[in-house]
Amino acid sequence: MELEVHTRRLHDIGLNAYESQAYIVLIGHMQFKALDVASRANIPRAKIYEVLNSLVDKGFVRVVHGKTKQFSAVEPRLALEGYLNRRRERFLREWEDRQQLAVSLSDDLATIFQNGSHGDSRLDYLRIIGDTRQIVEEYRQMLLQTSNEYLEFARPPYGVDPGHEPIVKSLADRGTTCRLMFDSAEVQTPGRRNQLIHLEDAGADVRVGPNLPMKLALFDSHSGMISLDDPVVSHQKITALVFEHRSLGTAMRTLFVDFWNRGAKLEDFQFNESLPGD
Repeated sequence: MELEVHTRRLHDIGLNAYESQAYIVLIGHMQFKALDVASRANIPRAKIYEVLNSLVDKGFVRVVHGKTKQFSAVEPRLALEGYLNRRRERFLREWEDRQQLAVSLSDDLATIFQNGSHGDSRLDYLRIIGDTRQIVEEYRQMLLQTSNEYLEFARPPYGVDPGHEPIVKSLADRGTTCRLMFDSAEVQTPGRRNQLIHLEDAGADVRVGPNLPMKLALFDSHSGMISLDDPVVSHQKITALVFEHRSLGTAMRTLFVDFWNRGAKLEDFQFNESLPGD
């Protein structure tokens, strides 16, 4: 049973089954002829030289030359350390080669992607993104391209919290219309309230309202991002619908303006004064 355990562990290190069995046999003896190893390790005779030569290449076995060619095991600590060091070096070389290939390939594929993104597919104007990092990158890219108006229904869960997003503040600072409406349920704490006051100080318009219907960001009434609660999963998960469509943008803007007109300005909103810290 102990030999079987050691054989499996050698297999986990990276030796195959025959190599593991042969090495276990050899470490219990000074040296053996190839056919003796084959019979004791239950390895087919036709395979034994291939197995032993592989073990020599991997540093687990050495060849003993004499009247007849024999094989002996390398001391286990030296064999294992040397083998793992060589594997690590090979892995690092392969990783560096693949990294260089990825950089070159990404440049080449970027041109194809750009050409494809301007194609005539009927659904090019709609995309669904489920990866939070991609959502964040897309959101910030759309913010940077905004020139006239940025509108948002803001509520958790956030990929990017617009309450302290530097790009939002820079848009407001340069005169772009920025209107952000926050769900009243999340603005009760003093810390959150102060964040929104600073956002207003930067030049954005902020209002508060109950039960915002969705997470929505609109950019120049042409493109936008919509996030809806997933009715299937029990935990909060962000999935975004990204669109570039003038009619849909106009409809979403009408919805936003309706809620905006019914919302409360930050200075007029009745905060819950019973909360600790107020």
